[in-house]
Amino acid sequence: MSARRDATPPGAVAPGPAALLAAAECVLLDFDGPLCHLFAGRPAAGVAARLADELRRFGCDPGVAAGATDDPLALLQKVAKHYGDSPTTAHAERCLTAEEVEAAADATPTEYALDLLDALDAGGWRQAVTTNNSAAAVARFLGRHRPAARAGAHIHGRISDPGLLKPDPHCLVRALESTGSAAAAAVMIGDSPADCLAAQALGVPFIGYAVNERKRRALEDVGARRAVRSLRGLVETARQRVQLEEPGVGPLPAGVRG
Repeated sequence: MSARRDATPPGAVAPGPAALLAAAECVLLDFDGPLCHLFAGRPAAGVAARLADELRRFGCDPGVAAGATDDPLALLQKVAKHYGDSPTTAHAERCLTAEEVEAAADATPTEYALDLLDALDAGGWRQAVTTNNSAAAVARFLGRHRPAARAGAHIHGRISDPGLLKPDPHCLVRALESTGSAAAAAVMIGDSPADCLAAQALGVPFIGYAVNERKRRALEDVGARRAVRSLRGLVETARQRVQLEEPGVGPLPAGVRG
């Protein structure tokens, strides 16, 4: 599928993040960034270095396993590009999954992310996690913080073929199918250009999560037109639906923001 930029007809005002969320029936959430800081306790550069060392011990070409990147996912893709569907690529994926699951044990929730999951559950949104990380890492994180969250029933993470990582929309396709949602009736919240491009490929509206100007510019460069610096406004939007549907219910408690 070819990507398309997030276009709005000339003269029209693009709906803001709050309007996109309010109009959606299903929310697709990236994991590392919007929901948590996965490698907060285990820096990604260290994970990449350990992965490279393990691959060299496994017999990987030293030039491929060289520490050319501080991004373990990029290293996995590099190995997959060189070796294709092979025992080396499978070993790299298993090792990275183990690192991610360990990291998820003490990953820090993104500010307001747990509040957002609670509010989306209360408001009746269908939800799925669409991530380049392993599904096992997501399950461990949610199991620690929100074991009953609806998003936990639809975790679509990395599969054995690293070529299907975002920006390929494969995990989004699986999420839409598993939740019974149409692309136009969903919205994705992500923090990377790959997230945005995957959403664009399917026509899924996109809300960027950009904590700084560098991330905002990177999203804008691939056509993202709507971004938030904090999830707080989206939490408030989700809570408004609950209050409208249940007039007697007051504002929801702030919940965990850590």
